[in-house]
Amino acid sequence: MLFRSTGSTEKEVSFKDAILHCLPRDGGLYVPASVLDMRQYVLHMGSETSYPELVATVAPTLLQGDLNPLSAARIAESAFDFEPELKQLDDNFSVLTLFNGPTGVFKDYGIAFLAAVMEELLKNDQQAMILSAVRQDTGVSIAHAFYKRRGMISVILYPSGPVRGLDPKYYITNGGNIIPIQIRGTFDDCQRLIVEAINDRPFAERYGITCANAINPGRLLPQIFYYFYAFIKLKKTLSGELIFSVPAGNFGNLIAGLYAWKMGMPVNGFIAAMNANNAFGDYIKGKNFKAGRLIQTNSPALDVSVPSNYERLASFYAEAPAVMRNMVYPDSIDDNTTIAAMEKAWKTYNILLDPHSAVAFAAAQRLSQTAGFNGHVVVLATGHPAKQADLVMQATGQLVNIPEKFSNLWKKTDPMATIVPQLDALEGAIASCC
Repeated sequence: MLFRSTGSTEKEVSFKDAILHCLPRDGGLYVPASVLDMRQYVLHMGSETSYPELVATVAPTLLQGDLNPLSAARIAESAFDFEPELKQLDDNFSVLTLFNGPTGVFKDYGIAFLAAVMEELLKNDQQAMILSAVRQDTGVSIAHAFYKRRGMISVILYPSGPVRGLDPKYYITNGGNIIPIQIRGTFDDCQRLIVEAINDRPFAERYGITCANAINPGRLLPQIFYYFYAFIKLKKTLSGELIFSVPAGNFGNLIAGLYAWKMGMPVNGFIAAMNANNAFGDYIKGKNFKAGRLIQTNSPALDVSVPSNYERLASFYAEAPAVMRNMVYPDSIDDNTTIAAMEKAWKTYNILLDPHSAVAFAAAQRLSQTAGFNGHVVVLATGHPAKQADLVMQATGQLVNIPEKFSNLWKKTDPMATIVPQLDALEGAIASCC
């Protein structure tokens, strides 16, 4: 598979080049230049297929030229000692749990694959430095995935506020390969610094700089795999339309689902389940995009006014506007409806949902009540309910069992450096550690 820039002026590149040099010079984002037909896999794999087996089977064809069956099998084994779980609730609803990884969020899947595939693709004499702008638990997920990966150093940029969950044994000063740096600024400052670092070509080439944020297609592409996984688990029992309800903040999950459809997965539609920010509701309906005022909600990971995958969605929309209008159903769920959905999921199905998953559940319930509905909706559960146990308790009256592996996620840790949000300060901090 080759990749092109949404800026349209760059030549097509391989998957390896797209992940190791993840920001095109024309300022766009990498998207697949063409889409392979993967129907032979999703239609013929059985429900007994494990997640690592699916990845090892699909990846060599999807990334032909960069991976072969042996290297794909090594990547799958190295990345995934966890896998999703599909819970069929009744004839109309299922939940695909994506919080079974080390930090309890769906991002574990894309990050784990990116780290493993980069290690496989880097030659013995090649080095890479992975810059990442993080908040909440994303930093722990990245540190866990990249820890002691051959030929890689992971630089994690945190905005002002407490740094939580990192184990000091990961730090480069203690024999690891992780450099946590706190920025005296915002998350946007962290993201801006990464773009500036990548665009400073001499600096980027000296350290082999790339990124583990959503701008890297190596983090987005593996999200396709869990759509395939849900389909093969369900296909024997499906009798009507298949729809996925996707919590939508930065829209990477939705784009991955649309790619899965283009690759031949039989699906009839997607719900873009947004909270009160409703970032792309009007845009999906065909209106011009206009960023709104950011609203803080009880589903904070979806509190986005300008999604980072805007260019990818716009590229998809330009290619297939009819698909966007007819296959993607935008919905906006407010805080009260989110709480009510958490309560209903518990009382009706005996499942606990975090608020982000509940946004998708509420949108799925709403669609199922429309006239003529005849389908099965898979709700993507993107976060472990323990992450917002107090809110789950408020909505359901249930205490959430906190998994032991999460016990360190809330502990404060010290970064290796604290700097102002300027590129020369970042370069100095990196040089002092390396």
